[in-house]
Amino acid sequence: MRTTSTSIGLTVLRIVLGVVFIAHGAQKFAQGIPNVAEGFSGMGVPLAEVAAPLVAGLELVGGVLLVLGVATRVVGVLLAADMVVAGLLAHGSAGFFAQDGGFEYVLVLAVASLAVALTGAGRFSVDAAVLRASRRRRGAEEPLPA
Repeated sequence: MRTTSTSIGLTVLRIVLGVVFIAHGAQKFAQGIPNVAEGFSGMGVPLAEVAAPLVAGLELVGGVLLVLGVATRVVGVLLAADMVVAGLLAHGSAGFFAQDGGFEYVLVLAVASLAVALTGAGRFSVDAAVLRASRRRRGAEEPLPA
């Protein structure tokens, strides 16, 4: 059973991470998907015309879902994969430090997303509320995992 402080920590991590992804997804839409696709193509992203709207949508919608704590484990895995691919295709050759275009920042986002995927949303989330309601309907007395 998790402590309240653990659930608060997971909630803070999930919300801040979600806000960062919302900002990056919104930024891609604001730049225009054709411009993002052109940038992706220049970085060697395969099928850049398909990848650009998918990545922008994943980051924007995935960020919102993280903030709310909906489908958190699935969204965390998808966002972690997004950042690993970004690190490999766009940032890996620039070294470690983000100020030089390196993979430092995307590494932190990937690991934070993976941590959320592995731990779940925490007690203060839509995921947990749905699980509690489901267990009440079934009359289960099992403790909540998150």
